[in-house]
Amino acid sequence: MITSKASAAVVGIALLIAIGAVSGRTAGAAGPPPIDLGTAANFSVLAGTPHVTNTGPTTTDRSVGIHPAAAVIGFTGAPNGTVGGTIEAGTPVALQAKNDLDAAHLIAAAAPVTATYAALGGRTLIGGVYNSGGATLDVTGVLTLDAQFDPSSVWIFQATSDLITASSSHVAFINGASPCNVFWQVTSSATLGSGSTFVGTILASTSITVNNGVTVYGRALAGTGLVSLINDRFLTLACAGGASVPVPPTMPPFTIAPTATATAAPTATPIGTPAATATPIGGATPAVAPTATPGGAATPLVATVLSLPSTSTDDPVNPLLMLGIALAGIVILVLRRQIRQS
Repeated sequence: MITSKASAAVVGIALLIAIGAVSGRTAGAAGPPPIDLGTAANFSVLAGTPHVTNTGPTTTDRSVGIHPAAAVIGFTGAPNGTVGGTIEAGTPVALQAKNDLDAAHLIAAAAPVTATYAALGGRTLIGGVYNSGGATLDVTGVLTLDAQFDPSSVWIFQATSDLITASSSHVAFINGASPCNVFWQVTSSATLGSGSTFVGTILASTSITVNNGVTVYGRALAGTGLVSLINDRFLTLACAGGASVPVPPTMPPFTIAPTATATAAPTATPIGTPAATATPIGGATPAVAPTATPGGAATPLVATVLSLPSTSTDDPVNPLLMLGIALAGIVILVLRRQIRQS
């Protein structure tokens, strides 16, 4: 027969296991510390040489800079490109930002690796450092980032070659993930596919090409090469100490990741009642079409971030939590039997 003291000891051990499991789960979700961008955080776009070039009504809500070159093309105001901050072309401000970018790139490249994935499409990842293993880092379809209700979660993606995202690909956020804590360290160049929605700060060694109609919740920061833009949209302000920018869980028309469809159903538009501002599924209107709200305002094209159930399968501490609960349950049953017998 188990004594009362022994029972209490087992209950205590069970509680310690359960608490440790929960604490471990939070630490695992947080991942590495965020990358300090220094003054580079004040830029939506930053390049080296020979130019930053833009075609169409691209909008940025932060500065555009280049150094050592001094050519910024296509940002002359509507109907051409519009800059929310300042244009720093070959200035000391741009030079300092480039130095800070170089430092941030080195820190991101040296972060200890959590796992190696070259193809990110279709994956659900908690905070961590993910390395492409020498291959092209590829995003096709939906990449889901799960913060597991820890807003401090950080993701660092290390592209040991180049970074390529497919047309119409996008990143889904669940359970409190933030674009301010997503960093893409690219050893060579990055290319974002047309009509895609990209999240995070690109720290590219060479150049960045942003194709037609891309929405970037973050920054395109290139080291030695150019940055090329076509009719794109940058929302960076929330990650630079500015006003909060709501981030949709996916790109318009805001279809939630397949594993979370049932949870998001109550907020969907009723069948047979089309939403006046929704983009039709399969429609050709890009997120940054000339009819978009002037000045890069985010309101017409964003949705409330939904807190959806975790879909991650990478959590190694759940067995500890289950063990603690099981032990506590067993001891409680034994104590109840002793009380009844006495």
